[in-house]
Amino acid sequence: MILHITHTTEYSYDTPVAYALQKVRLTPSDGPLQTVQNWELEVTGGQIEAQYTDHYGNIVHLISAAPETQNLTITASGSVETHDLWGVLGQSYTRAPLWHFKQATALTTAGPQVRALADHIDHADALAALHKLSAEILGAVAYETGHTGADTTAEDAMSAKFGVCQDHANIFIAAARHAGIPARYVSGYLKMEDRTDQDASHAWAEAHLPGLGWVGFDVSNGYSPDGRYVRLAIGRDSSDAAPITGMRHGPGDETLIVSLQVQQ
Repeated sequence: MILHITHTTEYSYDTPVAYALQKVRLTPSDGPLQTVQNWELEVTGGQIEAQYTDHYGNIVHLISAAPETQNLTITASGSVETHDLWGVLGQSYTRAPLWHFKQATALTTAGPQVRALADHIDHADALAALHKLSAEILGAVAYETGHTGADTTAEDAMSAKFGVCQDHANIFIAAARHAGIPARYVSGYLKMEDRTDQDASHAWAEAHLPGLGWVGFDVSNGYSPDGRYVRLAIGRDSSDAAPITGMRHGPGDETLIVSLQVQQ
């Protein structure tokens, strides 16, 4: 499947900004599950200061706002051919070792509720057990926006009983790691069947299993990633793989508008 993507992020500031810098992970890479046909990153109201590949293999751009600007727009667009391997990325590795993905982070520390989920994981059939874990998380934490934020931990999302794909992935990762299974966060895009305009970018989790390597689990939708998914970045949790993070200096409020189209 060939997917065409246009993702625009627009920042508007009430007053001119003295300085702003965004760390952007909006460029997909080639791999077993996808081949990038073409991709472009356009910036208005600022410029790309640097590009590098981080220790997770993510392509990262540093984008600065023009001095005294009140608008910064970042548009990522291109075409990606996807390969449906039933969510199995396989034995594909970066400079980050497997033990790195067993380490808990502030967002993925297992509290009592997450540990209770992890206790049910059967290592004799880990693949089936992780699919069951995915279903249990969705049953315990219904998909609904407005209850959690970027700093919500896995345990807090369990307590809230509502969350979004970011929360589902962090909970899955926390439980898998507590059971001794390497797990990581994946950010990217999902082509929804009933629309071209998407509400937001997407996120899911991957776990590393003997013999299979990395396998994806989309908790929010209840299945493994297929040809409708495009990978952007990976990390230990949502903060490592967020499409855009940044900082700014200057008074006034900031308004964020995001538009995303994914079509075949």
